[in-house]
Amino acid sequence: MTQEPMAHPQIFDHDALRQCRTRRKSDAMFLHDMARDEVEDRLSMVKRTFTKPAIVAPFAEPWENVLPGQKIVLDNDVLALEPQAHDVIIHVMALHWANDPVGQLIQCRRALQEDGLLLLVTLGGQTLHELRTSLAEAETYISGGLSPRVAPMGEIRDLGALLQRAGFALPVADVVPLSVQYRDLPHLMQDLRAMGETNAMTNRLRKPTRRAVFDLANHIYGQNFATEDGKLNATFELVCLTGWSPADTQPQPLRPGSAKMRLADALKVPETKVPDRDQ
Repeated sequence: MTQEPMAHPQIFDHDALRQCRTRRKSDAMFLHDMARDEVEDRLSMVKRTFTKPAIVAPFAEPWENVLPGQKIVLDNDVLALEPQAHDVIIHVMALHWANDPVGQLIQCRRALQEDGLLLLVTLGGQTLHELRTSLAEAETYISGGLSPRVAPMGEIRDLGALLQRAGFALPVADVVPLSVQYRDLPHLMQDLRAMGETNAMTNRLRKPTRRAVFDLANHIYGQNFATEDGKLNATFELVCLTGWSPADTQPQPLRPGSAKMRLADALKVPETKVPDRDQ
């Protein structure tokens, strides 16, 4: 008897997400510009010329002409990538909206040639933590409960582990933090709307929020996260991941016990004995 594959939880409503993205404005795409700078900087440090690149992104415009001969595909659940067709795949500003992030990475690995590079940039767990805290406190006080408002985003350790789960070799993860100042809460929310990054969670509140919630959230935000000149500080965190599709030519870890020299001898220092804690 054939079992049906398990469906992944639909945390995000992708129809709503597509609608949110139609509201974006080019002058609010600074996170994509920053991500592009990080991608180009990291590519410049790789001693290899890539000839079959692909870019997975929610918008094509910020990623035009990053690499010669590149193919740009949308971040749909099923990526328009052919098996073993690319020597580098750049996945940018999209994984934080994926209902199946591991599935996205596995699709990328399968589309890479042997020893191909995945370079991924996504929003990390500290992104908008000030907004999340302020809205939660305000809504709890005014309405007596909580509704999903700021999308959950992965911490760097968890995101790095996803690379290994998806079968990538030599995984590396690092964070690029960014602080942005806004006049008030409406200014921040206007910018998020212009980025196409507003609430598209499946369990989001489907009726208008009381104005009192936003007024109180604005006050709480200012009390806890204002700069010295009274502006609201908003954190954005770009997590950068790199991994390679497995190949026999890549460095391999040694088997335990296979070392031919003691560490103390290699470092040319006297060996220190650890005291017995039972004595």
